[in-house]
Amino acid sequence: MEEAGGSSVSTLGELAEAYWDASLIDDPVQGTAVGDRRYNDRLPDITPAGRHYVTRRFEGLRERVDAFRSDPGDAEARLTGSALLSAIDGKIAFLAAEPTTYTVDAMNGPQNSFMNIPGFQPLDDPPDGEAMLARWRAMGPWLDDLIANLREGMGNGRVPVAGSVRRVLDQLDERLSAPIESWTLLSPLERQPDGWPDAEWQSFASALENAVRYQVRSAFAGYRTFLADEVLPVSRDAEHVGIGHLPGGLETYRSLARAHTTTDHTPEELHGVGRVEVARIDTELAALGARVLDTESLAETLAALRGDRSVHFENGKEIVGVAERSLAAANEAIPSWFGRLPRTACEVVPMLPHEERHTTIAYYREPAQDGSRPGRYYVNTYAPETRPRYEAEALAFHEAVPGHHLQVAISQELTGLPAFRRHSEFTAFVEGWGLYAERLADEMGLYSGDLDRIGMLSYDAWRACRLVVDTGMHALAWSRDQAIEFMTAHTALGVNNIENEVDRYIGWPGQALAYKVGQLEIWRLRRDAEAALGAAFDVRAFHDAVLDHGALPLATLRESVSAELGLPSS
Repeated sequence: MEEAGGSSVSTLGELAEAYWDASLIDDPVQGTAVGDRRYNDRLPDITPAGRHYVTRRFEGLRERVDAFRSDPGDAEARLTGSALLSAIDGKIAFLAAEPTTYTVDAMNGPQNSFMNIPGFQPLDDPPDGEAMLARWRAMGPWLDDLIANLREGMGNGRVPVAGSVRRVLDQLDERLSAPIESWTLLSPLERQPDGWPDAEWQSFASALENAVRYQVRSAFAGYRTFLADEVLPVSRDAEHVGIGHLPGGLETYRSLARAHTTTDHTPEELHGVGRVEVARIDTELAALGARVLDTESLAETLAALRGDRSVHFENGKEIVGVAERSLAAANEAIPSWFGRLPRTACEVVPMLPHEERHTTIAYYREPAQDGSRPGRYYVNTYAPETRPRYEAEALAFHEAVPGHHLQVAISQELTGLPAFRRHSEFTAFVEGWGLYAERLADEMGLYSGDLDRIGMLSYDAWRACRLVVDTGMHALAWSRDQAIEFMTAHTALGVNNIENEVDRYIGWPGQALAYKVGQLEIWRLRRDAEAALGAAFDVRAFHDAVLDHGALPLATLRESVSAELGLPSS
């Protein structure tokens, strides 16, 4: 099978397999995360030659998918073909954006992402050890490639944002000042797998420690020197954080917006949708605040919440406890709302210290496809006194059940689908479902009280604000302070979280748009189904129709749900 151009593959299954293989070559670490072990010895190739090769591979594959004609009576094949085209277009857009030439990322940069790999990289036998050692040894050269890319970008007038550079410098200083024995890259050595001969294990352990001590640490030190000496002096200030300030940046952002939302909405249109949604949720939030807190305006409600220490956590154990109780309650309730239930469990895990200070409040990591690792809901327990209790339930319902874990685990268990569909990451679907789940949890009776519903509304406002501030910074020349001020005025999020979130949007243009766009489409689909079916509407059947085909582009989702429920086509 040829990678770029040449003879076409003969079946849709082969096209799907070719796409999945190309995706894992593009991002082999993601392959490890989902349990595909073929490329566990590799990191993404971010060199210009590597980017060109993968781009050409996807372009050639797109030509073949576009020319393929499936059986018009095979509904699942139509979904696969449509999803393939959208997924390939997204990959090409993300590669064309070339983020490693101008992004220094405090959230997903190598100073964090490398440290997270041991949490899902298997180490069961000597072949696993060989793969791990090869990947760890590749980290130094990868950082050299990142430095080369950033120099390339600076030479073309595409420079990073100073605030992000400073945050990464802080992280690198923390990393480099810590004893090497505390680095998570050495955590796999804490347990010798059964059946691994002692002599071979000792040889592997020594080689891995040397790789971290003398190669990875040295590369991090070199990266830190490069950022401080070459990048920071020429970086963009807080008034110019959007990629619209870079050469070709506006068109890049428009392409990223299309790829992340799987729609053709322009940044200006999305900004307008966000404004409307923010205004709608402001009204709900002010009304609930008046009832619960006896306040007279949205501003008073937000001030009361931020100023009341009693509604903030006291310690990390409390944060984990609420997450676990929320997950347990949701698991008990879902049989009444979903026909298909995930077989794979989800567990709550506190974030490790290396990432908690500069990252988001929580995230979800998918299970391994072979069942060797459950889904994991990671909660941030750093500075618990800054983390509101009223947000914790909505957060759990988004990240775990009925949100990401339920959707992702069900998708992985759809063994009749091609691998790329079982592990698809159409952001608008995945994050749209997570946001839909927050409001669904209220219908399910999962919130403990009105204060927790204020958190639900604040979180909805947060995602609506994303449409406004992401487009504001990247397309409309907003400053970082403008974005922070807008989110502070329209959500009850802690200011530290708002600052981390805004910096996340700066480093990941367009991704934040997907949440609200996807949620609104799922709600539209549900309202359409309720109107068309009337008393025959079954919420369990609706949810199964949404989830039973894996993550899909939004237009394809509408086609699929409408066909399955017998709705009028639109």
